[in-house]
Amino acid sequence: MAVYDPKSLKAEEFINDEEILATLEYAEANKNNVELIDQILEKARPRKTENGCVCAGLTHREASVLLACEIPEKIQKMFEVAEEIKLAFYGNRIVLFAPLYLSNYCINGCLYCPYHLKNKHIARKKLTQDEVRAEVIALQDMGHKRLAIEAGEDPKNNPIEYILECIDTIYSVHHKNGDIRRVNVNIAATTVENYRKLKEAGIGTYILFQETYHKKGYEELHPTGPKHDYAYHTEAHDRAMEGGIDDVGLGVLFGLEKYKYEFAGLLMHAEHLEAVHGVGPHTISVPRVKHADDIDPEAFDNSIPDEIFVKIAACIRLAVPYTGMIISTRESEAVRAKMLRVGISQISGGSRTSVGGYTEEERPHDTEQFDVSDQRTLDEVVYWLMENGHIPSFCTACYREGRTGDRFMSLCKNGQILNCCHPNALMTLAEYLEDYASPKTKEIGYKMIEEELGRIPKEKVRAIAEQNIKDIRNSNRRDFRF
Repeated sequence: MAVYDPKSLKAEEFINDEEILATLEYAEANKNNVELIDQILEKARPRKTENGCVCAGLTHREASVLLACEIPEKIQKMFEVAEEIKLAFYGNRIVLFAPLYLSNYCINGCLYCPYHLKNKHIARKKLTQDEVRAEVIALQDMGHKRLAIEAGEDPKNNPIEYILECIDTIYSVHHKNGDIRRVNVNIAATTVENYRKLKEAGIGTYILFQETYHKKGYEELHPTGPKHDYAYHTEAHDRAMEGGIDDVGLGVLFGLEKYKYEFAGLLMHAEHLEAVHGVGPHTISVPRVKHADDIDPEAFDNSIPDEIFVKIAACIRLAVPYTGMIISTRESEAVRAKMLRVGISQISGGSRTSVGGYTEEERPHDTEQFDVSDQRTLDEVVYWLMENGHIPSFCTACYREGRTGDRFMSLCKNGQILNCCHPNALMTLAEYLEDYASPKTKEIGYKMIEEELGRIPKEKVRAIAEQNIKDIRNSNRRDFRF
């Protein structure tokens, strides 16, 4: 029988079923232990030091106690501490991105995804390089600078060579003042050799959702295709980091299995990456099962209500304070607003989840991976963020300045990342306002920039940022960064 070991490279040892079940039992036994809950919340709070701000984070057991807690005032305290942590390390910035679907050809049999092989009535499509260029131009015309590319698993239609060619095409498109400055990649688990190729292609973060950490449930949900191999999939992030990719992203698809089990497994995976590679996940995504072509979310009996979903996000933020957290347009405006307050630091905007969807005037549905709940334009999302006190950021500076992996984490952990990220967010927001924003977005945006410039603590940094923003407005110069 497998024994729990966070430093192991074997999936069933670092995501250990016995340890998860013991964790859930411990959490249930202590869910109303006020003294313990207060101790855990106190441990989670950020503390100011001479070198910035530090946060202890929480173990998967500690965080699971908070998730199990049913005391209303303690739950409210979790939300408050989660927001405190988010503001301490990420400020009021929210990074924006968009998914780009390259192909929905897939040979897997995943029961929750409309791209599964047995779905014979969905339109199958794969973008040509000319179509990739057209999609990128459409995204640039919206104002996007950061993409996450998506493709089904199909060695014949979507080999690694195709993915690499698409990345090269995306980076090559320079349209008006538009550039895609960072391409994140969300494709199936692959080999160390292929991860090296992705690294050489200049990708940002490699993202792979586990879907579920429950091994038996995983195998039942993936009855056919290469994704059926639980260990190969779960160990993919280790191969990616062995292949030189500094930043990897985790995520589970909440609703497939019991959420408390998934939560513990997700945090154990983060602890494993930290233990083995010295750096945890760069991002954690929190998607929920949504309706899609021939997929009914009601078929899965583990769906979670909004209030539990928000609580999950808050507890993740308490446990892994330095990790970026992502929520997509799967969720409604109302849910996303709540999630932004408890730790989310990245959101998608103006997204289309169909292959070739951005060049279509009307939103196509025939090749969508899931129904989009938040269908607002990017400009509407940008305005909404500012209206609610968040700075929309299109920044990609850390990746392009080599501040990735442990270098990013060390800066984030001592709070010094704020000296780069805050002015970079304001400068990229100014680019958006000049090139893409509606008049009302532009008006509220420059008011925010003026107020936020005054909050930059270092006078020299503030002066440089102010001058760069003037140049963006008056001389058509772009791409300033600290």
